[in-house]
Amino acid sequence: MAMYRKLGRSTDQRIAMFRSLATNLLKYGKIETTVTRAKETRKFAERMITLGKRGDLHARRQALAFITEESVVKDLFDNIAPKYAERNGGYTRIMKMGPRRGDAAEMSIIELV
Repeated sequence: MAMYRKLGRSTDQRIAMFRSLATNLLKYGKIETTVTRAKETRKFAERMITLGKRGDLHARRQALAFITEESVVKDLFDNIAPKYAERNGGYTRIMKMGPRRGDAAEMSIIELV
C-alpha cells in the first residue's frame, strides 16, 4: 500500500501537479483546491519553507529544482521563510469549503499561516 495519495495520475503527472500547486501557494499565499490535493501539497510547501529557513546555497538550489519560477524562490528565501524563523513546522492551514458544484468534490483553501 502506498504511503501517499496517487490521485489517479501517473508519477510524472502527479509530481508536475504538486510542483505547480506548491509554486502557486508560495506565490499567492493561498490557493483553492480539493482537500486531498491540499493535504498532499502541504508536504511539499512545508519542505520548501524549511529549505528557505536554512538559507544556504545548497538549499536554494534544491528549491530551484522543485519550484517552477525563479522569482518565487527568491521571494521564498528573502520574504516568506524569515517570517517562520521562530516556528518549527506547521506553516500552512487547510480550511474546508464544502462540495464543488460540478462533481461534489470536497473543496478547501490551503494558505500560509
